[in-house]
Amino acid sequence: MFKKPQNDRKYFWTQHVIEKMLFYGISEGRIKRIIRYPTRIEEGIAPNTVAVMCPYGTSPGGRQPYRGEIWVMYNVTKPKSAAKKIFSQLPEELAKMRDLFGGKQFKIITAWRYPGKSPERDPVPDKVMSEIREIL
Repeated sequence: MFKKPQNDRKYFWTQHVIEKMLFYGISEGRIKRIIRYPTRIEEGIAPNTVAVMCPYGTSPGGRQPYRGEIWVMYNVTKPKSAAKKIFSQLPEELAKMRDLFGGKQFKIITAWRYPGKSPERDPVPDKVMSEIREIL
């Protein structure tokens, strides 16, 4: 059974990614894990986006290291009004966490499975990756 992910202070889920999660059978936890611990990081096709990948499965007979890849494309944004409402409702003792987080949010745009191994493209610059790792 599919559980629809809920928007919170750190993640914003677009309707497109929810539909792709249903289509490919990818869970919310799996997408979060790929964002936190990617095997490969590249610039996304859309402007100001990052694409991250982790392999999945093993092939029958063990001839190949894995069957395919799961990709997630996202960007880092300031939260919209709904997330601002969540920030404003935090109790005082959690205000430090809000300040540490800096009000930034991962807007998850899409996710997909790629059969096999995809060709490598342009990697994300180190400066951008250090900023993203600070948020995580």
